[in-house]
Amino acid sequence: MICSARQPSTALAASDLAKRRSPGLNPRLSLFRSSISSSSNDDKSKCVVVSIRKPLFVSSVEKLGSRGGEGFRVCKAYEADQPIEANPEERSAAAAQKVKIGFYFATWWALNVVFNIYNKKVLNAFPYPWLTSTLSLATGSLMMLISWALRIAEAPKTDFDFWKALFPVAVAHTIGHVAATVSMSKVAVSFTHIIKSGEPAFSVLVSRFLLGETFPMPVYLSLVPIIGGCALAAVTELNFNMIGFMGAMISNLAFVFRNIFSKRGMKGKSVSGMNYYACLSIMSLLILTPFAIAVEGPQMWAAGWEKALSEIGPNIVWWVAAQSVFYHLYNQVSYMSLDEISPLTFSIGNTMKRISVIVSSIIIFHTPVQPVNALGAAIAVLGTFLYSQAKQ
Repeated sequence: MICSARQPSTALAASDLAKRRSPGLNPRLSLFRSSISSSSNDDKSKCVVVSIRKPLFVSSVEKLGSRGGEGFRVCKAYEADQPIEANPEERSAAAAQKVKIGFYFATWWALNVVFNIYNKKVLNAFPYPWLTSTLSLATGSLMMLISWALRIAEAPKTDFDFWKALFPVAVAHTIGHVAATVSMSKVAVSFTHIIKSGEPAFSVLVSRFLLGETFPMPVYLSLVPIIGGCALAAVTELNFNMIGFMGAMISNLAFVFRNIFSKRGMKGKSVSGMNYYACLSIMSLLILTPFAIAVEGPQMWAAGWEKALSEIGPNIVWWVAAQSVFYHLYNQVSYMSLDEISPLTFSIGNTMKRISVIVSSIIIFHTPVQPVNALGAAIAVLGTFLYSQAKQ
């Protein structure tokens, strides 16, 4: 006698059930959902198809007499009331994966907060965002080249097509990085990150009008609190600066194009997240350096450095080194996180990261915040979170 179930899905032949009962195999079966059905093509091929909604336990397998020279088996099974639990090895692996992802997230947020603090300290004393951006990329590139040379990290296997596909990504990354740094040199860190929380709105608009993509209505509705919150925060910002505001807006647009180019150009490439960001830093450095020299130049840098040394002292050297190292580390860990999690989880993590940066910068730099300004920031960040949910 064979127990039947009632939900349509994948089918399993009775002969397969018998094999599952063989020595050394676990008699507990996977989740199936279709009802019993019989199929008969001819007298020699008869199959009973079994699948169920709940886990199926095989209680016994009996071999009956032969018919027409062929023996056949009857599998007796029953539905489990509880789901099949993973074995100890699987539970241990899942727990280890959760710990690993949690460690990545905590490290990512902490490094990002430290970077923003030191970056703002440097820009307050040495207001040259083009050079500051260049030093960040140069430090990260040097760190990875040394790691590859000493075999601390395995060097990526790349070809001309890889670098060709990476070029537009690097251009967009360079523009976004410099624009964000320019913004933070003019306004509070919290204000820059409030405006940067509006990046999903740029993503949807660019995808809709330039790429022709459409989205479900909840995605469009999630843009309302993002745009409204950013607008409210900008209007009520006590230290509003148009250059700082436009820098954050350009950074949003550039990073949207970076993501689009990355998806299109990196299909089929097997480079780890850590090495991918390292290659991106190297190419961005080559792109940015001549522009930094043209916009600011060594003479301005020398004069600004002397002034910073006289006002801050040797600490300015540590600040520059710290902001450069932590910039590379937090980006590297974020790309390593993306290797381990889904895009939705990454988006949620990015939203929480922005909250931690906004709150910590307000506390450390004693940024004056009006209640209405804080409300606008909260609405914008909430909209970003809703977007990440609706997008999936």
